[in-house]
Amino acid sequence: MTTSALILIGIDLAAALVLSLGLYYRRHHRRDLVVAFLGVNVGVMAVAAVLGTAEVAMGLGLGLFGVLSIIRLRSSEITQREVAYYFAALAIGLVTGLPQADPWPVAALVALILVVLWAADHPAFLARARHQVVRLDRAVTDDDELRSELEARLGGVVSSTTVHELDLVNDTTLVDVRYRMPRPGARAVTAVAGAGR
Repeated sequence: MTTSALILIGIDLAAALVLSLGLYYRRHHRRDLVVAFLGVNVGVMAVAAVLGTAEVAMGLGLGLFGVLSIIRLRSSEITQREVAYYFAALAIGLVTGLPQADPWPVAALVALILVVLWAADHPAFLARARHQVVRLDRAVTDDDELRSELEARLGGVVSSTTVHELDLVNDTTLVDVRYRMPRPGARAVTAVAGAGR
């Protein structure tokens, strides 16, 4: 095994640990997915290293990674955020597993993946945006009335609604809501104004 390959393995292991423990687990605390991210990353890196030295078409290798990811993603419910971490683990394993004469451009790509995930999943990034699936205790057929009802209950400005179920018999509405919370200062001013009435 060459020095370059050993450096790439070290970069991969360090990046996988930063991704799964330093970023994901610190923010979301799901141990099962930490195991999945590490296992997928190291497995993909090993397969890419073998395919890179064997007389196998790269298309076959990429197809294998696609099949592995589909099987894993279909086997349990994970959020879109976790899908991003999952594919980051796959990408890091892939780029570090392929044979390279100079490992430092690969290190830069791995660092880019980690920095983008750190920034995109940071709690301060789009912190006021919210998403809920809400079941209202009455059937609401009017869009404006539905929006007003949701804004009153959720305390935010509704940007979009998708009604999943309108039950006129049991008098309920199941709706997917995307909304934005007001700035903390704006909420305090509204509360003070309401208290003064």
